[in-house]
Amino acid sequence: MLSRAVLFDLDGTLTDPKPGITRCIQYALSELGHAPPNADELHWCIGPPLKGSFSQLLKTSDDRAIEQALSLYRRRYSAIGLFENSLYPEIIATLKTIRSAGYKTFVATSKPHIYAARILEHFDILSLFDGVYGSEFDGTRSDKGELIFHILLTENICPASTIMVGDRKYDILGAKRHNVYTIGVTYGYGTEQELRSHCADLIADSPDEIPEFLEKICY
Repeated sequence: MLSRAVLFDLDGTLTDPKPGITRCIQYALSELGHAPPNADELHWCIGPPLKGSFSQLLKTSDDRAIEQALSLYRRRYSAIGLFENSLYPEIIATLKTIRSAGYKTFVATSKPHIYAARILEHFDILSLFDGVYGSEFDGTRSDKGELIFHILLTENICPASTIMVGDRKYDILGAKRHNVYTIGVTYGYGTEQELRSHCADLIADSPDEIPEFLEKICY
């Protein structure tokens, strides 16, 4: 029997990172002399790689300016921002149910894996995952499709027995590139319309629906 695996996005799927991410973006922009948008205007920055977000916010493709913004963001995020975060209700119970059903569980985030591991340790849920995968600080594997392919190869798991759970189109598109089944979640920062328009296989409105959906997937 094939080993079954569930890949979880982090931001907007396991945790609500809005305060930390938005405050760190605002900090970086302010340090660069820009008037930052308010937090609610930065929702779109939660999920995709930050390099692209800063390019849009700064209205530039200049790598030096973008890297300066990223450096300022990380200065605050590594010390404060990553803890300005909260677990979504029912996540711990959901993970325990999925693991007790025999699934392996992994984190697949475009966030640097060093930050992801620290967040999971902070919430004392690192033991509920078989592996934590994310990007490198130089941007390697910040693309969700590349990251998922890396996990499939590294863990020797079959796409046909793997499910990606995430709240944004990047999770769905990255999984579809490798024929991985997808569950989109609406309690994060992607809308149901975004998830459906990018062909998420199933849509969950709360974490406790995810184990129920897994039972319905045919392998």
